Amino acid sequence: QVQPVESGGGLVQAGGSLRLSCAASGSIFSIIAISWYRQAPGKQRELVAAITSGGRTNYADSVKGRFTISRDNAKNTVYLQMNSLKPDDTAVYYCKADRPGRLEYWGQGTQVTVSS
Repeated sequence: QVQPVESGGGLVQAGGSLRLSCAASGSIFSIIAISWYRQAPGKQRELVAAITSGGRTNYADSVKGRFTISRDNAKNTVYLQMNSLKPDDTAVYYCKADRPGRLEYWGQGTQVTVSS
């Protein structure tokens, strides 16, 4: 089992920044990737960014150049630095940890609200 826990959400004005954290506990040694997803009201959950155990990253086109995913192995934490935030970035942000065998573990989510 892996337990991801998100933190760092909040209310920010357009153009501002936030940093989300995803702290993983449990069988973290077997995690192959951690991803950030988001879900806005009335919309489907979408991938925002991901980082593999090897350090490869990928981003949704809508956040490239504004968001950065990174990790601190010593703290078992993955971060999502979000800059130049827009009202369209408003959503609940979720962290997902992947293990071999298509096992997925989701966090409870953290709300990000960007005011115009």
